[in-house]
Amino acid sequence: MKELIVLGSTGSIGTQTLEVARKHNIRITGLAAGKNAELLEKQAREFKPLSVALFDENEAKKLKVALADTDIAVYSGKAGVNAVATGKGDMVLCAIVGIAGLESTLLAIDANKDIALANKETLVTGGDIVKKKILQKNVKLLPVDSEHSAIFQSLQGTPNGSLKKILLTASGGPFFSKTKKQLENVTVKDALNHPNWSMGKKITIDSATLMNKGLEIIEAVHLFNVKPSDIEVLVHRQSILHSAVELSDGAVIAQLGTPDMKVPIQYALTYPNRGVSFDRLSLTEIGKLTFEKPDTDTFRCLPICIDAINKGGLYPAAVNGANEQAVSLFLEGRIKFLEIAELIEKGSSFVKNKKEFTLEDIYETDKIARESVLNAIKG
Repeated sequence: MKELIVLGSTGSIGTQTLEVARKHNIRITGLAAGKNAELLEKQAREFKPLSVALFDENEAKKLKVALADTDIAVYSGKAGVNAVATGKGDMVLCAIVGIAGLESTLLAIDANKDIALANKETLVTGGDIVKKKILQKNVKLLPVDSEHSAIFQSLQGTPNGSLKKILLTASGGPFFSKTKKQLENVTVKDALNHPNWSMGKKITIDSATLMNKGLEIIEAVHLFNVKPSDIEVLVHRQSILHSAVELSDGAVIAQLGTPDMKVPIQYALTYPNRGVSFDRLSLTEIGKLTFEKPDTDTFRCLPICIDAINKGGLYPAAVNGANEQAVSLFLEGRIKFLEIAELIEKGSSFVKNKKEFTLEDIYETDKIARESVLNAIKG
């Protein structure tokens, strides 16, 4: 069994990862999170890692006091999270939300660790840099997103060069089939009411705007070395078929299962083996699976992302940064739902694009995009 480090351990993916680790007796050597000292203390006492970290300095001080009776090293801030990411362990599961997960993922790769990636923004913003490092260090990059895991699983055993098209499924979120008029005054509570999945607030809002699917297109381009035009998005309300691939001979291979993130998490941690069963799927109980085209006129975030990856360079980082800022403003009640897409377009319009770029370029682009969004609402 691997020795596992979990970044983002107190979030939805992180807590489910620890459920999987518990079932498989996987040794947890490091845990890191944002600011939930109380939950991280409980996790640390159960799994007894070598080190833990909280990004929030004040919460880290509380955690250090709380764990003073143990031998667990307690770190704080970005440097502390990075220290945990590069500590003893074979694999790092990256579930830190947003661009904040990029640096620690790159450092973990530099430390020769396999990566189980649940943070799509890492590839969205720095995909070219991440892939280059993966090749240099000869480590594994295993997808944890349910859709990308489904694509990865569907490709097992297929010959190189046989992939023709990716069929990327989307639940459609809570506002499927709604018109712009109907979406004018939806609330944060409405947007967080996802029909199928229990997720963190940011990704749930991204699902409601279809931004999440746009980010997944960008991620899939990097993971599977395809063009954006090789990816077709299908709205699949039941969230049972998690994604599929069409091969050169016309055969379509798909992965189906209940909407349970523990399955793709487990596959990444145990690959190439199969683990224990969670919820079993009964197709007779489901009865019917439906597939429809997304409404890209109403849900503008999806075509915005496709345009960004077609332009390449720093455009995906700009779109991602503008979205993170806009979603934050929406959750705070400072903008309306439909303004999210408008602000992403405004915030990403100031990008100074480069085909060859550094980590510093990504962070500068992210900063400019966020500032542009904030300036747009002030104006």
